[in-house]
Amino acid sequence: MELEPLPELGSLSDAELKALIGELKEREMELSMQRRALHGRIDILRGELVRRLSAKDEGELSVLDLDQLANILAGRIPDIGRLEG
Repeated sequence: MELEPLPELGSLSDAELKALIGELKEREMELSMQRRALHGRIDILRGELVRRLSAKDEGELSVLDLDQLANILAGRIPDIGRLEG
């Protein structure tokens, strides 16, 4: 991702400066949402890998799996370090 250079700040009116701040805050929020979604997907994939490696494939989601998925989707990232073992 490439950021365009800022305009000459002294040449911007207060309204233009506020609008630019608003645009950048909106972009940051969108990127933050994408980042959280990517982290959630990574967590789901790591969880699947751990499940497979632990050889306890029961063919259905356990309560723990559903709790982890709910936490991921709610933006609460679990302790990934313990999953990487």
